Amino acid sequence: MPSLLEVRNLVKYFPIYSKGILFKKLIGYVHAVDNISFTINEREIVSLVGESGCGKTTTGKLILYLEKPTSGEIIFNGKNIIEVFSKGSNKEKLELRRSIQMIFQNPYASLDPRMTVYDILTEPFKIHGHVPKEEWDNRVYKLLEMVGLEPYHAERYPHEFSGGQRQRICIARAIAVEPKLIIADEPVSSLDVSIRAQILNLLLDLQKNLGLSYLYISHDLSSVRQISHRVIVMYLGEIVEMANAEDLFDNPIHPYTRALISAVPIPDPKRKSSIILLPGEVPSPVNPPPGCRFHPRCQYATSKCKEEKPILLEVYNSHYVACHYSQKFM
Repeated sequence: MPSLLEVRNLVKYFPIYSKGILFKKLIGYVHAVDNISFTINEREIVSLVGESGCGKTTTGKLILYLEKPTSGEIIFNGKNIIEVFSKGSNKEKLELRRSIQMIFQNPYASLDPRMTVYDILTEPFKIHGHVPKEEWDNRVYKLLEMVGLEPYHAERYPHEFSGGQRQRICIARAIAVEPKLIIADEPVSSLDVSIRAQILNLLLDLQKNLGLSYLYISHDLSSVRQISHRVIVMYLGEIVEMANAEDLFDNPIHPYTRALISAVPIPDPKRKSSIILLPGEVPSPVNPPPGCRFHPRCQYATSKCKEEKPILLEVYNSHYVACHYSQKFM
């Protein structure tokens, strides 16, 4: 299956400056994303998981060029995104913007309260010019139907909808420009459990019907298991494990991944879950620990872990792990 997106050695450091009246001094960097590489194939759903602050959302923004990468490459459909946005024409930039869309985490904040749903959904038509004006009405009504809303909803404002309905409007806006890749940044985290299942099923239906690819960003491993083809686990800006979804959940290898999956609730009162409790807190991304970044919280850490950074290697059948002792957990 051909790759739609290739991320190569992507790095993003945010500078930190000291407070000053006239001058500011650079005192350090936040290591938000630190040398990560992965691919997303056509019609594939890849999930990016990890604790808050691990760099998931920043990775999505870098792919969209909402944040400028410090270094690395992002290749989408054969085009270097960084080069296009730094040197390319407006036409090339618009083409990339149309091909990659984002569904934001908070549907309450990502919709303009002064615009009707009709205005929200026709704004992409005005910007990209891919839909003739005489077809706007039919296209809007079709988009609303695709996401489970009614035609009369087009004349309403965002405050007249529930959280789940607002997220459906956000999804309709994302698919209005016929993208190839959608970055879904925790699209169900602010919704009730019953509504989450509906939105996830909607995303799956749209993926199959429109041939979309997703980068699904979440810390909810239950939804990740339901929706994903492959899963990437991040910790403190780095990828620690990457595998097919079924393989990762059935056979997690990295100690951090094992701890994450052990915390997923089991819908069976007769089964006892053995949750792995990690000691301490996530280290500061301003001053990440040397060697393996997980070693301060890992019960299996040795002196080698504290001194030598593990490399993300394939241990078997497209299952990649960054751990010196991965064979021990297989």
